[in-house]
Amino acid sequence: MVKQERAIQTRKTILSAAARVFEGRGYKAATISEILTAAGVTKGALYFHFPSKEHLAQGVLHEQDQWLPVPERACKIQELVDTVMLHAYRLQTDPMVRAGVRLSLDQQAHGLDRSGPFTRWAEILRDLLEEARSQGELLPNVVPAETADVLVGSFAGIQAMSQAVCEYQDLLRRSSHLLRHLLPSVAVPSVLASLDSSEGRGETISTELRTLMSQEREPAAG
Repeated sequence: MVKQERAIQTRKTILSAAARVFEGRGYKAATISEILTAAGVTKGALYFHFPSKEHLAQGVLHEQDQWLPVPERACKIQELVDTVMLHAYRLQTDPMVRAGVRLSLDQQAHGLDRSGPFTRWAEILRDLLEEARSQGELLPNVVPAETADVLVGSFAGIQAMSQAVCEYQDLLRRSSHLLRHLLPSVAVPSVLASLDSSEGRGETISTELRTLMSQEREPAAG
C-alpha cells in the first residue's frame, strides 16, 4: 500500500512539473530533460509512468477532467453556466488546467491528439442542453449538439484572447459576457431571468465543491 501511494504521488509530481513546462514553453519546445529537472525524479521513474513526451502531454490534457462535476441543479441551463464559469475560474487559478488548455490550442503540437478536451466539453454541454430541452428550458429552434459546439468554440476563442491580452486576468469577465450574449438565443426568457452568470460564479461553485468534498471525507458520526 505504501509503495502504491508513493507511485501515485510520483506520478502527480511528474504531471505537475510537465504542466509547468508545457505551459511555459509549449509542446514543441518542451523537453524531457526540463521536465525531469522540474520534477526532481529519475529518468527511470518518469519513463515508468510516461514512456514519451506525448504520453506526458496526454496525461496533462486528461488531468483537467478529473475534477468533480458541478453540483446538480434543477435548472440545467444554470448547471451549464456553472460548468463554463467554473472552468474559467480553474483556468485562472490552476496551472494544470492552464497547461491543458495551452496544449489543446497549440497548433505547433504536431503529432499530439488535441481533440480530447474539445470532444469531452462538447459532450458535457450537449448532455446538459438535452436535459434542458426535456425540461422546456430551450427555445424551439435550438439543436443541442450544434449549440454545444458553438459554446465550446466560442469559449476557446475567449480564453485564447484573454491569455494573449492579459494572461487570463479578465477571463471571468469575458466568460460572463460570452454567456450573456449567447444564452438569449438558447434559453426561454423565464429561464434567462433566473440565471446567475456573474463573474464571481466560478469561485462560488469552486467553494461549494470544496465544501462537499470536505464533508465526504469526514468520518460518519457515531
